Amino acid sequence: MSPTSGTTSLWSRTRERMSDLADREDDAQLREEAVEAGCRPVCDQRIGEVVTVHGEIRAVTYRPRSGARALEALLYDGSGALTLVWIGRTRIAGIEAGRSLTATGRLGVRDGGRVLYNPRYELCR
Repeated sequence: MSPTSGTTSLWSRTRERMSDLADREDDAQLREEAVEAGCRPVCDQRIGEVVTVHGEIRAVTYRPRSGARALEALLYDGSGALTLVWIGRTRIAGIEAGRSLTATGRLGVRDGGRVLYNPRYELCR
């Protein structure tokens, strides 16, 4: 073992712990924002019900599926994530990573994940 390998390993573990702590703090803040917006956590929402969720967009993707255009956004609220899908859209002004929004729609499942198709939404910040 080289003299620096123990230091590097210690530094890596410390950096991972700091990152985990920051992630948990971010998650707690996102959960708090969802509650303040009057929403239940994504993880507590029931499939088939009309739900309102609040969170941060983590990724936006344009996906042509079976000839239909669709804009998809991954929404994360600190407890879980779901995909928002707008069929027939390639872009929506303001729908971008890092933005917060509140969305309402019927919660479904696609490829094992939670999804809202053509949700109503309100951009927050």
